[in-house]
Amino acid sequence: MAEITTSSGLVFTARTSGPDGGRPVLLLHGFPQTSRCWAAQLEALADAGHRAVAFDQRGYSPGARPDDVAAYKPAALVADVLDVADACGFERFDLVAHDFGGMVAWMVAGHHPERVRTLTVASTPHPAAFKRSYQKSSDQNERSGYMRSFREAERGSMEAQLLDDDAAGLRAVYGGLAPEAVEEYVAVLAQPGALTAAVDWYRSMSGTASAATPPASVPTLYVWSDQDPSLGRDAAEATAALVTGEYRFEVLAGVGHWIPEQAADRFTPLLLQHLAAH
Repeated sequence: MAEITTSSGLVFTARTSGPDGGRPVLLLHGFPQTSRCWAAQLEALADAGHRAVAFDQRGYSPGARPDDVAAYKPAALVADVLDVADACGFERFDLVAHDFGGMVAWMVAGHHPERVRTLTVASTPHPAAFKRSYQKSSDQNERSGYMRSFREAERGSMEAQLLDDDAAGLRAVYGGLAPEAVEEYVAVLAQPGALTAAVDWYRSMSGTASAATPPASVPTLYVWSDQDPSLGRDAAEATAALVTGEYRFEVLAGVGHWIPEQAADRFTPLLLQHLAAH
């Protein structure tokens, strides 16, 4: 594991691969995971000659874990991506993301297209498409019930429940993932304040800020899976209207939420093709 110290003073732990002079790729994990979720892609990107950096985001890195809900607002998460890129010397970079990292990635690409060469997102629709679907669709509204639970619960109470009994509740979230991956995720999120910080991402969500995310003007690959229990088809399909750059939408049939790990054999080739094409 490497450490990346940014101009903000935050220190992010990261996994890196590939030659120093390779085309830069930043990878953003989601909840409740770490940069480990990109293990298969890091290897493949290195083999293709890319310089890949997957960092543990704010709250997940011990050196970037402020104890303040307001510190996890989307604007801060977006700033972290640019700060890490700057610290790595990446003027422009390909951006790859999953789950909540996907929301951050859409915002980075929308607000800072001059920094992003290409965008690849697994699972997460454009934030404006998600908000509209959440407001209009009983299906997405129901799927997002866990988000409301996170936001409405007293800070620390939900986290304590998830970590009780050797993190039985948290472990249940990771259905279908490799045991060694689950152990690493639990070990990180069981650190003091880590899970609270991760849930603070949900507490700090802003529908207004999400809806204000500009359409992606960079070449974009969006990969959605039809067995995702959290993110439904309506928002996934509506995302096309929020991309003005070259766009490719791929649906992985029979795949659940954890695309980078559970469907690496299908997702990784799509990612490499997308990068090679641009």
